[in-house]
Amino acid sequence: MSVASQDTAVSTGGPVRVLIYLVLVLFALFYLLPLYVMGVNSLKPLAEITGGNMMALPSTWTLDPWRSAWSTAQIGVEPTGLKPYFLNSILMVVPAVTISTIVGAMNGYILTKWRFRGDTWVFGLMLFSCFIPFQIVLIPMAVVLGWLGLAGSVPGLILVHVVYGIGFTTLYFRNYYAAFPTELVRAAQIDGAGFFRIFWRILLPVSGPIAVVSVIWQFTNIWNDFLFGASFGGVNQPMTVALNNLVQSSTGVKEYNVHFAGAILAALPTLFVYIVAGRYFVRGLMAGSVKG
Repeated sequence: MSVASQDTAVSTGGPVRVLIYLVLVLFALFYLLPLYVMGVNSLKPLAEITGGNMMALPSTWTLDPWRSAWSTAQIGVEPTGLKPYFLNSILMVVPAVTISTIVGAMNGYILTKWRFRGDTWVFGLMLFSCFIPFQIVLIPMAVVLGWLGLAGSVPGLILVHVVYGIGFTTLYFRNYYAAFPTELVRAAQIDGAGFFRIFWRILLPVSGPIAVVSVIWQFTNIWNDFLFGASFGGVNQPMTVALNNLVQSSTGVKEYNVHFAGAILAALPTLFVYIVAGRYFVRGLMAGSVKG
């Protein structure tokens, strides 16, 4: 390319780039508009919402809707705040994400570095489990939880999400480990390293990018789940079910400011995870989790 053509490309690239950035900013603002409406109206008294403009900033700033959404005030015998259910979600999400990620990593390791007859069929069946709708497994899962005595408990919810998430985590780690040199595993075997030592000392230390993908994916799915929580949670319901109960518990005039505050409280953990580790999620996907 000549110097003149390079100068022309640079001169024409400037306005085009500005236009692209402008369009992206407009789309980002449009995408964030619901979050703005929720945040602004969660800081208003109810009278300003019902009798004013929902897009306007509050005339009177208040945190009372947030206190009401978080509190454990009683209506009959059922708590209406989100506070007691937040702990249920934490107790459910952390073990479920940890167990499903470790088991998925182990499965990916076995299916790529310890091949056996029928391993392709096993992986195909696990991959098929990713496409099974939630509704199909409700009755079989209820029966199994009843047999195990875990119905209506946090350990029961953990088991449900681990079983349903293993297919996804196996897919991620299997495709990631497929690109890892098998010669290193064979060399470790020659040096006397066993199954678990190879996994913990060789495979797992280089699995950071795909582990982040698995953790974010599982955390988001489990935290935002409503169907399993409503079906199997019993009195140990997670945050999403409690949020629905909070909205449904309003009688007479709907307390939209409280509902907005509750929705933000329920979304904050996943929002925090994506803000902190979002770039690593993209890197993990590019590192091979969707290749195969």
